[in-house]
Amino acid sequence: MITVSLLGATYLYFSTVSIDQWSAEEWSEIQSMEISNLQYLDQSDSTNQVVDNPEARKLGHRLFFDSRLSSNGKVACASCHNPDLAFTDGLNTSVATGVSKRNAPSLIGSSFSPWFYWDGRKDSLWSQALSPLEDPAEHAGNRTLYAKLIHSDELYKRSYETIFGRMPNLNDPDRFPKMVGPFNTPENQEIWQGMGQEDRIAVNEVFSNIGKVLAAYQKILAPGPSRFDEYVSNYLSTPDEPPKDTLTPEETRGLKLFVGKAACTNCHNGPLLTNNSFHNTGLLSPTSKLPDVGRIKGIRAARKDSFNCLGYFSDDNEACMELLFAKTDKANLGAFRTPSLRNVELTAPYGHAGQQKSLEEVLRHYNEAPDAMIGHNEAKPLGLWPWELAQLESFLRALNSPPIIDKKWLGPPS
Repeated sequence: MITVSLLGATYLYFSTVSIDQWSAEEWSEIQSMEISNLQYLDQSDSTNQVVDNPEARKLGHRLFFDSRLSSNGKVACASCHNPDLAFTDGLNTSVATGVSKRNAPSLIGSSFSPWFYWDGRKDSLWSQALSPLEDPAEHAGNRTLYAKLIHSDELYKRSYETIFGRMPNLNDPDRFPKMVGPFNTPENQEIWQGMGQEDRIAVNEVFSNIGKVLAAYQKILAPGPSRFDEYVSNYLSTPDEPPKDTLTPEETRGLKLFVGKAACTNCHNGPLLTNNSFHNTGLLSPTSKLPDVGRIKGIRAARKDSFNCLGYFSDDNEACMELLFAKTDKANLGAFRTPSLRNVELTAPYGHAGQQKSLEEVLRHYNEAPDAMIGHNEAKPLGLWPWELAQLESFLRALNSPPIIDKKWLGPPS
């Protein structure tokens, strides 16, 4: 007999399910989710020729923790992507120079994704890294400010020129005038349009290269093995004997539901437990907020972005099949990117605007599958019992999977 407490109620039930007998279909799905399968996924990015450059990684690491990359000198990338919180911030929506509209997703394993942000409005990791730097609610700076920071800091300039070659001379205030605050203010746009075209290209090149070194650092934030992965590995090595001390009976029953009755692997599959696609799952908007149209707007923004893979600053304009052929029809209305479930216990709150505070709320939502506010909810009611929801939650808590890198990369460089 097993006791489960859920939503203030206590349930008693008798388990008659054999937890160590997997069907061939179940076991095939489980094996495909194991962390070692990451080695078979394409993590390359031909639009960023320095993504594997060790010097670029070091410079990106320094910039990631440098609060000078903001208009007030107080906000770094790490402010909203805290290594102690699996590179999230624990808030509904991020708070930096202002309040963001969206929840900060984890960066662990992000380099394996073809799209970035909840709505997929960026098509590369380096291009994504640029957007917060100029967002009025995040770093609230501008590309000239950042280019001049690299140029004026002796260490940064030396590292930059080792990676990319000689920097343009940005000291002439007539050619490269000072901008204050976010890039897209009317005042800054007037300053920007008054600059010569070659000078604007020079600043944009430095700015895009800042994104590329930040991406070189973020690429190494790959997840290591969780207790779930140890379970699979141990099971493979001793198939005639159930693995010991890796998953509890509750967690194993949750895994059985995950790959079976709960149909979680329809969207949360592969070693990162995401299909990297976009789905409308009927999430309600935060109180007093209009429904977010999600992907349908995001793909249009990606195609207009001057830093997308088709743009001048991309290192490979031919690697753009996803951008060219992504759908923009109404099927994407209210759809958001499927997040990885690695470290899901550590990354609350959940949803594109932090609408769900706990895993319990998330599971209850999918069990009920309410009508979507806009578009069509792709999810169907699961009809799971309360104790089954508790088992699923137990399994999800076994997916903590910290980055498999030296700890020196998880904090500011010395």
